[in-house]
Amino acid sequence: MSGFSFYPGKNLGAYGEGGALVTNDTALAARARSLREHGSTQRYYHDEVGFNYRMEGIQGAILRVKLRHLERWTEARRANAAHYDRLLNDRLLKRSGVVTPREMPYARHVYCVYAVRTPQRDALAGALKAADIQHGIHYPIPVHLQHAYRDSRYGEGDFPVAERIASEVLSLPMYPELVLSQIERVCEVVSRHACAINS
Repeated sequence: MSGFSFYPGKNLGAYGEGGALVTNDTALAARARSLREHGSTQRYYHDEVGFNYRMEGIQGAILRVKLRHLERWTEARRANAAHYDRLLNDRLLKRSGVVTPREMPYARHVYCVYAVRTPQRDALAGALKAADIQHGIHYPIPVHLQHAYRDSRYGEGDFPVAERIASEVLSLPMYPELVLSQIERVCEVVSRHACAINS
């Protein structure tokens, strides 16, 4: 099974909530269909408690139109990421601890976000805010420290890599219509931040 989010901020986003589940397992598909329809396989008969996860038809119509543009938008995101990589991957930034995303050899990165990592994340966020540059801090609390998923067997310090990354990740502006001059301005602020750390 695989799940896809069509949240408006995603590469293929609807104008409201939406998502898709895909599988090649007929039993899993039947179970998912039942659960999304209030636990029903026959109208007005509910075999179990389920959910109301039916996506509105208008969202599907919008996604169908947007899907035609997805490849072009993806290539624009990849080109923008290449500009970020070129402008940010110099020795100064590496010495400052700013780490850019990496595309794995077996995958094609589509850059829903362009997330960098830095131990001075909050200072960088402050510098970007002062320059009136939008940025994002996604998932600042790791799952094992979320109240909803708390487990007495795990606490702070049990997953140090997840905790460190959650405190370091910051997303720079990324969307298909971003232009080079905007990327250069973002990189200038990030570079100034890196220089301040190194001085």
